Amino acid sequence: MEAVLQTRGLLSLPPHPTRVRSLLNPSQGLKHRLFASKPLGLNGLSLSYKRVPSVVAKPNGLSPKEKSFICKAEAAAAADGQPLFGETPTPKFLGIELVTLKKIIPLGLMFFCILFNYTILRDTKDVLVVTAKGSSAEIIPFLKTWVNLPMAVGFMLLYTKLANVLSKKALFYTVILPFIAFFGAFGFLLYPLSNHIHPEALADKLLAVLGPRFLGPLAIMRIWSFCLFYVMAELWGSVVISVLFWGFANQITTVEEAKRFYPLFGLGANIALIFSGRTVKYFSNLRQNLGPGVDGWAISLKGMMSIVVLMGLAICFLYWWVNKFVPLPTRSKKKKEKPKMGTMESLKFLVSSKYIRDLATLVVAYGISINLVEVTWKSKLKAQFPSPNEYSSFMGDFSTATGIATFTMMLLSQFIFDKYGWGVAAGITPTVLLLSGVGFFSLILFGGPLGPTLAKFGMTPLLAAVYVGALQNIFSKSAKYSLFDPCKEMAYIPLDEDTKVKGKAAIDVVCNPLGKSGGALIQQFMILTFGSLANSTPYLGGILLVIVLAWLSAAKSLDTQFTELRREEELEKEMERAAVKIPVMSESGNGSLASGS
Repeated sequence: MEAVLQTRGLLSLPPHPTRVRSLLNPSQGLKHRLFASKPLGLNGLSLSYKRVPSVVAKPNGLSPKEKSFICKAEAAAAADGQPLFGETPTPKFLGIELVTLKKIIPLGLMFFCILFNYTILRDTKDVLVVTAKGSSAEIIPFLKTWVNLPMAVGFMLLYTKLANVLSKKALFYTVILPFIAFFGAFGFLLYPLSNHIHPEALADKLLAVLGPRFLGPLAIMRIWSFCLFYVMAELWGSVVISVLFWGFANQITTVEEAKRFYPLFGLGANIALIFSGRTVKYFSNLRQNLGPGVDGWAISLKGMMSIVVLMGLAICFLYWWVNKFVPLPTRSKKKKEKPKMGTMESLKFLVSSKYIRDLATLVVAYGISINLVEVTWKSKLKAQFPSPNEYSSFMGDFSTATGIATFTMMLLSQFIFDKYGWGVAAGITPTVLLLSGVGFFSLILFGGPLGPTLAKFGMTPLLAAVYVGALQNIFSKSAKYSLFDPCKEMAYIPLDEDTKVKGKAAIDVVCNPLGKSGGALIQQFMILTFGSLANSTPYLGGILLVIVLAWLSAAKSLDTQFTELRREEELEKEMERAAVKIPVMSESGNGSLASGS
């Protein structure tokens, strides 16, 4: 509006107040709001501008009464979020502003591509390390504790350094392109050469000397390239999904847009989950049709890694397009700008923030809880499906079922956010995980007596445990994708930019694997103490209960802080939106309210 009415727009109105009033012709309700003698509360910000005539320079023929009236009308309309006098309404399509659609559609496509890749990578990494010769599911706790966590910490430190010296665009490309290059190189170089670069003979000698207790640690050395793929696939979930995508989404969306569209991002993403599950199953079955002597798994890997590279390049293109053609939203200018901090200063600052600590508790608690159940389930899964072909095919079906369940939950999530708010939505995931985890552990503990009953349905206790564990993972992951992740990302939006960038790096890159490694350490301790995973099952169930209760407590605390931050931000934005229209009355357009309002 300032662009249209810089110096002459309102100054050309009739010089008499009565004509101005007849021209604007306000309704009785508007008159009551504009000329009421008492303030009307937060939404009545217009009534606080009685000293406007003393601020606006060069009235150019308008009396103080006329200026006060027009300023009040401008501010009242701004406070209500309605188009101001002479302002063109924002174009919409299907009730959504076109500017919003230009953000939401590319973000949805980015999330589709990222999660499509993640599903392929997640299923492939498990097949590689669990079914490899000389390895088993026992390698996973050691991988997550002694390889994945140190690499995640190293990445966070490097990312914090890069965030201080690179622009947001350069930082995005610098992080994602090495992932794309590695996955392409693994499918076409590292895996075909694995028989030559893996020290299997040395691992066999060490295993004979040290004994079977060291099967897991020695397997990391034996199949080191597979373990590197495993860690890079894990980091894709932590870095590309949590840090790059959600950090970018938080940068270009408002809280109102986030509440409306963040849960819906997962709809497209879980369509990707369904299709990527079918893709994994297709390549798994492809190996059955090849002749003897042909390494079908190598051919499957080349096909799947080619798709991962193409999807990665599509993500980069979408990021470039949004940055070039979509305007960034205006944030509150009253937020305190924080100085650049070094690595240790950043960590101290993040640890000192209760808000960030509660967010970290949510992420760590999820990682520990899901890991306590998932590793036990994967050990049962390998016992039921020992060959890579069968294992990979089952994981393809598992991913498809997860996508369907999450798609359904996404449809319900917007209703949950609108009806019950952030706090209830944040508490659903731990509740679902606890209830389904109890069912899974109960079946393992009491599977023997249930054997005759299960036989009537054509199932063994092992197969039943595999299916119940799969259901537990499906329900937990669908609740995470549809409710937990949107809740976590919404919590970042009211924070200032420095806390947002470094907080996300610390929480999503370090706390994510820290939770998984914490669960792995608990399992390692239980196995060494009680002799086996089965003997420690009752204690793992008790630990799961304690972790989930801490999770629920942190979610409640964070809900209170989030609500307070949102109130402050809304107040600041309303005051700024009302104030920014008043300088229109100045001939020079330089009528700042800072000195007089």
